[in-house]
Amino acid sequence: MSDFRVWKLISLFCLFSLMLGCESKEERTQQTIKYTLQEASREINALGDALEKKQIRNAVLLSEYSRVLSQQNPQLSAIAQLIGQDASTQGPLYQNLLTRYSELKAPSANMSSDDIINQATLLKEAATRSLYSDALTDPINVLADMSNGTLSRVGAVSKAAEDAANNGQANVGNQLVGNANYGQWETNSSGTSFWMWYGMYRMLGDLVGDVEYGGWSKRRRYSYYNDYGRKRYTSYKKYQRQTAVEQRTRQSYKRQGKQFTSPYAKKKSGASGLSRSSHTPSSATRSSYSRNRSYAKSSAGSVRNSSSRTSRGVSRGK
Repeated sequence: MSDFRVWKLISLFCLFSLMLGCESKEERTQQTIKYTLQEASREINALGDALEKKQIRNAVLLSEYSRVLSQQNPQLSAIAQLIGQDASTQGPLYQNLLTRYSELKAPSANMSSDDIINQATLLKEAATRSLYSDALTDPINVLADMSNGTLSRVGAVSKAAEDAANNGQANVGNQLVGNANYGQWETNSSGTSFWMWYGMYRMLGDLVGDVEYGGWSKRRRYSYYNDYGRKRYTSYKKYQRQTAVEQRTRQSYKRQGKQFTSPYAKKKSGASGLSRSSHTPSSATRSSYSRNRSYAKSSAGSVRNSSSRTSRGVSRGK
């Protein structure tokens, strides 16, 4: 056999081996995506069942706060009942978990495989009971502040202690500003961004007032979402949008010779009694391939939607 033919065979063998290696890596990636989405599906379904059975402590408390405030001050009943929806599967916090799952099942073209895996991991964590219960402290504390002290804050220091520490009073409802589940930042023609509430949550605007991004970023108070939960409770697209607003404001301040302070530069003080899970960094920052060593063999279970909640991704023991 000539040297040319030998080298040709060796080259073909190397090329074939390389192709097999690439296919194997791609297959592992797809298995990881499938497995992580399955885990997220199971957590979301389990959380939905727990909410329906009133097994989430802070969801039960939120429902009670909504009822008490509505009776205490009928003028606030509409907004109290609206905020109280987060105690159920019909509230924006749970509904957005469903939306994010659907989006990850058909991801946008600009998302890499690692992005999808990381987002699925964050989604799975967001649906765990302890973290979800902590996330409910923001709407709970909005109702607590609306009650003028009749209802106590949960997972945070009292309003009086917070106001004293910050040398001034914060507007009622400030805990939900910046939270992508209830609104978003809109930029006007002059390049200034203001907080805009979604739908009926515009009622909160009467309590909070106009909120400009630059001023808020410098003086914002503690909230669970902005200090602990933003990565887990924000979709990929909305997180990118928040980052764009921050960068645009930073550049605008620089052109004006003003100093800009990122709203996320450091955690604000004010948390009290949160679960250990909230203080634990997300596993989504780890390598995609080291995170999951085993892959599920069954097909991903369907996550319930807002109109039909009978399907199950996996069977659960009684």
